[in-house]
Amino acid sequence: MAALLLLERLSPLERAVFVLRDVFTYSFPDIAATVGRSEAACRQLAVRARRHMHDGRPRFDTDRKERDELAERFFTAFREGNLDDLHQLLPPDTQLIGDSGGKAPRAARPITGADNVARLLTHLSPHLTHTHITIEPHEINGHPGAILRDHNDHVINTWTLDILDGRIQTIRLVNNPDKLHHLGPVANPWTINQQTHPSHQRNP
Repeated sequence: MAALLLLERLSPLERAVFVLRDVFTYSFPDIAATVGRSEAACRQLAVRARRHMHDGRPRFDTDRKERDELAERFFTAFREGNLDDLHQLLPPDTQLIGDSGGKAPRAARPITGADNVARLLTHLSPHLTHTHITIEPHEINGHPGAILRDHNDHVINTWTLDILDGRIQTIRLVNNPDKLHHLGPVANPWTINQQTHPSHQRNP
């Protein structure tokens, strides 16, 4: 979303050249033929576009270290099932939101409240060890997060943390396998759900 907002600051030609060059890696001769400008003009447009994109990015290098440390504390508490530590990291109105697209199990609605979210996480924690699920810290869409993988190193889902005022405001899970294939082989979400929730039946 932040990248899209920055792209809107570019002129139409700058935006076209930037996307063709930096996203789709077109050559400058191909870009020139596409946009109807000389190669030299396209190179200048690319330079200007990159400068505008860079200048528009928020400066949060100092905050990045703090938020990464907070994310590390959160995933450690989750992995260890430490209810007290989780409570310290979650504000009273925190939310856990899952996106499945109907292709993976998810909560019927967002789970709201520090107590509810912390208890759910501590309930899931023992199953991480039991089913050999690993938590791989990873930056996702500019936010601290993690990729969860099964014992075959297949992707289960991604977790993204929205951090505000030193606490985790929202935990966003992407469970829809269609949105995960770019990360590598994807685990069967229904199998994982049965392993972590033995009493649940597979969705027909």
